[in-house]
Amino acid sequence: MTQRLNISSGAPWESVVGYSRAVRIGNLVEVAGTAAVDERGNVVGAGDAYEQTRYALTKIEQALRQAGASMQDVIRTRLYVTNISRWQDIGRAHGEFFRDIQPAATMVEVRSLIAPDLLVEIEATAIVRD
Repeated sequence: MTQRLNISSGAPWESVVGYSRAVRIGNLVEVAGTAAVDERGNVVGAGDAYEQTRYALTKIEQALRQAGASMQDVIRTRLYVTNISRWQDIGRAHGEFFRDIQPAATMVEVRSLIAPDLLVEIEATAIVRD
């Protein structure tokens, strides 16, 4: 049986909600919805969709590293945004990380995220190449 590796971000709500920042089983890594919230629970880049996207992708990159993966291994991203009209700023930040990797990507407008100042939440799927 393949071992399961749970990656924690250290956020206090992980144990309350019962989730991990990322989970690796075999060569598959799934990264949970990640938003621009720092280690103290503060929203980073309030009102700035570009900055929030960059911050969330940096957190995803760190989680992947902890799982023994990298952004090069990402095959899919899902972006949940509260205002689709900001797609260009969000897309520009996404492109800075993935321009050469070009994972399958989906951007969907949602009514709201867990905190009113959050504009973007991102999930990622990676397959670690042998």
